[in-house]
Amino acid sequence: MAISEFNAALNQVASERGISPDSVINSIKLALVSAYKKDFPNVPSEDIDPQVDPLTGEVKILVAGKDATPPGFGRIAAQTAKQVILQKIRETEKQTIIEEYKKKVGQIVSGYIFRVDRNAVVLDLGRAQGVMPANEQVPTETYMANRKIKVLVKEIAEGPKGEEVIVSRSSPRFIEALFTQEVPEISSGVVKVEAMAREAGNRTKMAVASSDERVDPVGACVGQKGVRVQSIVAELGDEKIDIIDYNEDPGKFIIASLSPAKVVGIKVNEKRRESEVTVPDDQLSLAIGKDGQNVRLAAKLTGWKIDIKGDGSNPQEEKAPEKKKSKKSPKEVAKTKKKDK
Repeated sequence: MAISEFNAALNQVASERGISPDSVINSIKLALVSAYKKDFPNVPSEDIDPQVDPLTGEVKILVAGKDATPPGFGRIAAQTAKQVILQKIRETEKQTIIEEYKKKVGQIVSGYIFRVDRNAVVLDLGRAQGVMPANEQVPTETYMANRKIKVLVKEIAEGPKGEEVIVSRSSPRFIEALFTQEVPEISSGVVKVEAMAREAGNRTKMAVASSDERVDPVGACVGQKGVRVQSIVAELGDEKIDIIDYNEDPGKFIIASLSPAKVVGIKVNEKRRESEVTVPDDQLSLAIGKDGQNVRLAAKLTGWKIDIKGDGSNPQEEKAPEKKKSKKSPKEVAKTKKKDK
């Protein structure tokens, strides 16, 4: 059967828009009902059955099963239906794109910054726009129009104009996704990210484990001469990343989480999920971190409350030895002073 002009146009529109021909036909039928109701407002919508031949484009209106197509209805319908059809095609196209990005949730995509608003950054992701709200932005980063950046597809959420693709650079999952891209052992499942805590723009702590005894999980993430982790730090604008070995033993995990500080003792209360950690006095500020950041991230990473104290070993705090008292008599002391003069 030869392909008609209508059928060729139908398939071309569907192909260009990335939607199915059936959805275009359904949009046309909705437009026909709308056009027919303008001339016959008293006819119930449920009684109107529009017919569209997908091969020829011939249009008929059946009402209660009978042909009720008005003379010249095809021309009137085409004029009335044009905007409705375009609107429905746009809606269908947008839904197709949304479904595509639903499959990309948790993945990294690249895009150009299209617009910077007060509360959001809008990105051109190719087929779709991504919205990065203020709480998904990194406080230390500056976003400029036309700059190309990587973002995490975080979720599909309802917005003022329907469903939106929400992207993020501040989410801990963004870091995990970057490592998944950079470290084959993670993408293959040999190395697993067990826990993560992040203060975007400043520091991240990540606990990793390996299902293969021959693979060092921390070494795999760091890479030879640090090349893997350095490329991620460069993407993040020099945000510090601590990568530690995950351990099911709470005490050992807490000790590792306080890296780079050295721990000399620990007491844990598993029932209350509390711990008391002892570090050398000269490591106290390192264990706590600037403004408490290191211990705060360690607590988020492990899920335990962590109290830190020094062990009293700081030599700087040791008392200076007392001077020995002179055993000389007052007269001898006086004679000594005269000789000195």
